[in-house]
Amino acid sequence: MTDTPLWVFGYGSLMWRPGFKYKNRQVARLSGYQRSFCMWSIHYRGTVESPGLVLALDRDEASSCLGLGFEVAAQDAADALEYLRERELISSAYLEVELPMDLDDGRRVTAVTYVINRENNQYCGGIDLQKQAQVIARSHGVMGPNVEYLKNTAEHLRELGIVDADMEWLVAQVDKGDGESSDY
Repeated sequence: MTDTPLWVFGYGSLMWRPGFKYKNRQVARLSGYQRSFCMWSIHYRGTVESPGLVLALDRDEASSCLGLGFEVAAQDAADALEYLRERELISSAYLEVELPMDLDDGRRVTAVTYVINRENNQYCGGIDLQKQAQVIARSHGVMGPNVEYLKNTAEHLRELGIVDADMEWLVAQVDKGDGESSDY
């Protein structure tokens, strides 16, 4: 066992429900990726018959994503990774990668994170925001309504002082009932 801590980057539900023991967290930036509702959820926030949408990190050289960096003590790293792999790698839609992450305190560390596998059939990049709102408003999976996922993520971004205009627009659309049912 090493004394080196494990760093994990969270940009969606990991921010508000990490599910693993950590000793520190702070706002962090991951460059070259954008937070996007680009993954059909057939397990947690939708079903195979009626998929929901969940966030993933989609490669985009010109973008960066603000989220949370979680520092996991070396003695807890194996348990955290086991948990994360069971949760995030339920299908092959996510790829586990290690990427440089810039912390709010000025340090740069390498973090484990989960990015979208564009080769997987759950990848759905490029869906316009109105369609995203419609899918999110009507979808439900074993972890609950898709709209709950959207609102929890938006709320936690706000609490951290992270502005995500697309997320706020989606919340407003769903709140005013513009997410009427539609085919995906």
